[in-house]
Amino acid sequence: MTGDDNDKDTPNTPSEQPPKSEETKAAEEGRDVARVEGRTGAVDKVGVTDEEQKVSTTHAQETGGAPTTAEAQELQGVPADEEGDHLPTTPEAFRGPRQIGERHGMFGSSLGNDTSGYGGLDSPILFPAAARRPYGGYFDAVADQLERALGAGETPYDHAVQRVVVDRGELTLHVAREALPAVARALRDDPDLRFEICTGVSGVHYPQETGAELHAIYHLLSITHGGRRLRVEVSCPDEDPHIPSIVDTYPANDWHERETWDFFGIIFDGHPALTRILMPDDWPGHPQRKDYPLGGIHVEYKGATIPPPDQRRSYN
Repeated sequence: MTGDDNDKDTPNTPSEQPPKSEETKAAEEGRDVARVEGRTGAVDKVGVTDEEQKVSTTHAQETGGAPTTAEAQELQGVPADEEGDHLPTTPEAFRGPRQIGERHGMFGSSLGNDTSGYGGLDSPILFPAAARRPYGGYFDAVADQLERALGAGETPYDHAVQRVVVDRGELTLHVAREALPAVARALRDDPDLRFEICTGVSGVHYPQETGAELHAIYHLLSITHGGRRLRVEVSCPDEDPHIPSIVDTYPANDWHERETWDFFGIIFDGHPALTRILMPDDWPGHPQRKDYPLGGIHVEYKGATIPPPDQRRSYN
């Protein structure tokens, strides 16, 4: 075998191998390469471990999965504060979701005895915290344009919109009830908003939220702007369950407002014919309120009766 043949069979020495990329080095060391996309562009972060990529359960509960201020600054290329500001970017007045009550047990009525067998379980009832800018996506454009549209009228934005919530990729505007008609007209008529469709209004009853026990939620859709969606939420107290009707702006809400009145007792002022729609006209009370008796089936079968759900079997 000649010397040339020996040279061909001899493997390259380490000094002759091509240099390794950062990705290759990270892979050999058992680390991951995380790609973080910010508003100013994409940045490759090398050496991020699995533990660093996991979201803390506590952090997720406190911020709804939102990045902290330091993380947001890093994504946008802004140096973080030396002390490390770890406040979430979304809450305005709260560090985390606001607690409006507690849930006891796993399921079933909370008005009577424990019928689930899990009466020892206590969990907080959490609402998402108010958001602050930037909201993300088209949400900022909607808020800005609504502020401009209301600024030309008698209802300023700061008075009309009490709170903005961004949660699970959805935008909710909490609107003062007296400002609802003006907000609805602006959302429908302004060319840069143009929420032409209100798919209905539904009611919610939160007995523990003193002064705002009854909520009416409107779901809006903009066909003009490619299927943008928006939720408007209005609250009123039990002692004064009045909310202005928006049937003049969204005529399809006629039956929806009647149903919300029927089941929750919210009085929509200005509705053309606010009567019951599902329950008989002489029905007492509003069945979907949480303080409404759960009832039962008064049928006897071999001497047995079926009591209301909150009275059936008690574990305490």
